[in-house]
Amino acid sequence: MSTQVNIEMPDAGPSLAERAYMSIRDRLVMLEIKPGEPINEDWLSSTLGVGRTPIREALKRLENERLVVAFPRRGTFATDVNISDLAHISEVRRTLEPVATAAAAERATHDDRGVLTALREQLDADERLQDNADLLKMDLSVHRAIYHCVHNPFMEDTLIRYDNLATRIWCVFVPRLSGMAGHVDEHIPLLTAIIDGDAEKAADLTREHVAGFERAIRALI
Repeated sequence: MSTQVNIEMPDAGPSLAERAYMSIRDRLVMLEIKPGEPINEDWLSSTLGVGRTPIREALKRLENERLVVAFPRRGTFATDVNISDLAHISEVRRTLEPVATAAAAERATHDDRGVLTALREQLDADERLQDNADLLKMDLSVHRAIYHCVHNPFMEDTLIRYDNLATRIWCVFVPRLSGMAGHVDEHIPLLTAIIDGDAEKAADLTREHVAGFERAIRALI
């Protein structure tokens, strides 16, 4: 009679390509790599401390997410931010985000709610979040934490992709926007609704949050 042995493999963490992807993605989202700017693979390889192969794997993935574009014999470039995309991005977000936050309110685990509670406390107490770049990074962190609570990897990937595109538009207009801190503070009641398991309220708050983003941008066009 044989005995089955289950061997647990250690968590190796993200691969080099995954680390490169996340770092380059966030530089593109925050416009640290400017729209239309050529992607210097050698510089990225040196800066991130990884080889050219992980960089190229990351860029291929980012091309699928519309954050970079590759041209034969010319190279790879950060995509432009086109305000004409706002309506399409907002349509996707208006459709999916309320569904996602309602699902997060219903599915979030005890540990998930702990993460959201910590983010809510940080938003409520951190007076340092006055710089627009810090506010935008906090906005990204909150959205990604909420998407994770849905526990649907396909929806999570889609939501992150469109939130990234929306954030790039924010970054273009944020120097002309007033009340950015107030927009980010809208997450406090939303996080509370999810933590409390109130799916209907979470969905309603999300609809207004996404609509408010589109109104604020259109007011500047």
